[in-house]
Amino acid sequence: MIKNISSYLSYAPKKMIAAVIMIASAIVVPTVAFAWGPSRDTFTTAKPADYVTFNSIVDNPVQGDERNFMQVKASDAANSTYTDSISLTPGKKYTVFMYYHNNAASNLNLTATGSYAKAQIPAVVNKGVSNIKAVGYVGADNAKPSQVWDDIAFNNNTAGDIALRFIPGSAHIYNNGKTNGNNLPDSIITSGALLGYDSLDGKLLGSGQYAGYLTFEVVADQPNFTISQQVRIKGSQNWNESVNAKAGDQLEFQIEYKNIGTTEQNNVVIKNSLPAELTYAKGSTYLKNASNPNAKNISDNIVSADGINIGDYTSGSNAYIKYEATVTSDVKCGTNTTTVKVDALTNNGSKSDTATFVTNKTCSNNTDNSTNKVDDVKTLQKPAELPHTGPADILLGTFGIGSMVASAAYYIASRKTI
Repeated sequence: MIKNISSYLSYAPKKMIAAVIMIASAIVVPTVAFAWGPSRDTFTTAKPADYVTFNSIVDNPVQGDERNFMQVKASDAANSTYTDSISLTPGKKYTVFMYYHNNAASNLNLTATGSYAKAQIPAVVNKGVSNIKAVGYVGADNAKPSQVWDDIAFNNNTAGDIALRFIPGSAHIYNNGKTNGNNLPDSIITSGALLGYDSLDGKLLGSGQYAGYLTFEVVADQPNFTISQQVRIKGSQNWNESVNAKAGDQLEFQIEYKNIGTTEQNNVVIKNSLPAELTYAKGSTYLKNASNPNAKNISDNIVSADGINIGDYTSGSNAYIKYEATVTSDVKCGTNTTTVKVDALTNNGSKSDTATFVTNKTCSNNTDNSTNKVDDVKTLQKPAELPHTGPADILLGTFGIGSMVASAAYYIASRKTI
């Protein structure tokens, strides 16, 4: 970090100077050609302004063209890497630099009053989008123009949106005065912050002696998460994407949610959509996370329309959910694959995953593969005659499928937790 304005001569970013600089005062440059504004008279170090104006000298030996007074770099990179445009990496911090200078000639003793700086930072840089601007402003009550601006650009080459978050307490001012190294208020990115030399009172005399710069940091946050679901026959050891099953089999499902983004996700909701071929085993849902390392029995709402809220998760933390269901006797004839879907709903969107089970049911020739019902009555043979004596004995066969639910030992490999 640069500690004083003299060090700035060695460390501050060198600004691009126009190929042709006219060494004369009162040069007006169209703002369309440059990322700064407004259009205004410009000056040189040899011929400074005769009134209070900011950042309008085009041949500053350190800053170059002062109209280009805002730049950015990765916080962990060298100061020589300051630039006007940068590509964002989720989780990284970035330092924004802004230079200020009252260009009034020193011999005129013209003081800028109410001098301030402020910045506007975009909240989100959408995926695949470039050239999203952040804008810096410097001005004073008695300056002409009253405010000047410059901008930098953020680019997002990732597959997800990136949020830019100002880091509270990160703004500092550097100059040759008593305020060198002082903190600036967080209002730097809203209403602005007063500048100053011996105190942050908004007063700045003309000349380079009273010039300075400020820096603050932002972090690139990218919400992201994964959701996965696996299945196994109850009592077996290995989890799989798909299993072979038959009517009456009890299946165990394991879901993992993991926060792989850089922001906390609150009130994460998990819900399953069970097909008709499965019956949920009541009381079989367990949650394992940092708050419940030994697994906790939770509500049966995982198979409801609302799902279950499994709590808040910081970056890198995860949770496992396990529940059971029984394959019903209504599975169709032949070989069929049934899909079981799970959804994870967060304040940053939703994702889903599936697991499947395969059934192979053999049916007689006189059953319909889609309904398992007896063929149309017209295809059956009519008896030659009715029975002559006695009522027919009727045998009622019943087959009950038990929904035995064991509170078996719950084992899931340990992962990162909250």
